[in-house]
Amino acid sequence: MHGTPHKDTTGTASRVIGRTVGEAGATLLCLGSLHGNEPAGVIALRRVFAQLEAASPPIRGEFVGIAGNLAALARRQRYVDHDLNRCWTSERIERLRSSQRGLAGSAVEDRELLGILAEVEGAIAGARGDVFFLDLHTTSGDSPSFGTIADTLRNRAFALRFPVPIILGLEEHLEGTFLEYVNTSGYVTMGFEGGRHEDPISIDRVEQCVWVGLWAAGLLSDRDEMPQIEQASVALAAAGSRFPRVLEVRYRHPVVEGDGFQMEPGYASFQPVRSGQLLARDQSRSYTALEGGRILMPLYQTQGEDGYFLMREFSGFWLKLSAVLRLLHFDSMLRLLPGVRHSPEDPNTLIIDRRIARWFALQVAHLVGFRKRRLDGETLIVTRRPE
Repeated sequence: MHGTPHKDTTGTASRVIGRTVGEAGATLLCLGSLHGNEPAGVIALRRVFAQLEAASPPIRGEFVGIAGNLAALARRQRYVDHDLNRCWTSERIERLRSSQRGLAGSAVEDRELLGILAEVEGAIAGARGDVFFLDLHTTSGDSPSFGTIADTLRNRAFALRFPVPIILGLEEHLEGTFLEYVNTSGYVTMGFEGGRHEDPISIDRVEQCVWVGLWAAGLLSDRDEMPQIEQASVALAAAGSRFPRVLEVRYRHPVVEGDGFQMEPGYASFQPVRSGQLLARDQSRSYTALEGGRILMPLYQTQGEDGYFLMREFSGFWLKLSAVLRLLHFDSMLRLLPGVRHSPEDPNTLIIDRRIARWFALQVAHLVGFRKRRLDGETLIVTRRPE
């Protein structure tokens, strides 16, 4: 095993925070501070690498820590030119690859993306087993720790090893995220939100997530060897015990630059809201909750495209039922519903005619993983990640 200890500071230009290699096994890649005003990821990863270096436990696989938006991190702002977690599309990446010689005058985040991608692809190329990703974040408002996943059975199995609330369906509402990009290649992924940016406890929570991740991915199997794993599990479980185990996102409020969006004061993630409750305002109008549930990631910073999300509990019954339906390949039966057909180009895409299909067609599609949706006139196109 080898690794490099680090101090709790983000004042470095190094992309790779640390790398620890053991015998053949899975690879865990952790990305910290994809947003520059979220230093907790980089700090937490340095703590973990320092402790691994000191204890030198037997590692099965490879653990890699990568720093995200270095330029924005140095300025302590979310991004410099554009959001680095909204530009991970195959089309954009292909365009950047083909024009690397002309990157000198391009957006800062384009260069950051290629730097991250080079390290990620290098680690994947050398992987000797399954590959797992953890994308480490914090929020602008008060929040408990929680995980987010694209809704595949492999992602669920990984995420449910973390004793924190898990949120499904966030990927329905976001385009061009880092995890969406690597998910389409079939890797196991989870996003983690540790708490409010400025709260020192958020760094502890992110560190705890990484320790549990090392165990969940199989790199550290003996909890007695590294007591930090058990301590992290206990701390995360205690912090999240007041909240539902699994939730699903129902609504996203988009923010357009210059619209004067402002959250009403005092909201925190997971706070219950009732239908019709005032949540935010902009220059043109006020916004209320479309339905009862819980608010997620209310925006209390100047940069950002997501004003807030609304979510509700996804019960254990529906979680188990959806898993059974997928194992039985129930998705092949969806085409029998009126107004529903599979895309001839992509087996992971459904085309739903809203003039014909009943309301429950989309609900059933959700259960078998079709959560990403796009509206084209009266046609709803829904896709899922490969299982």
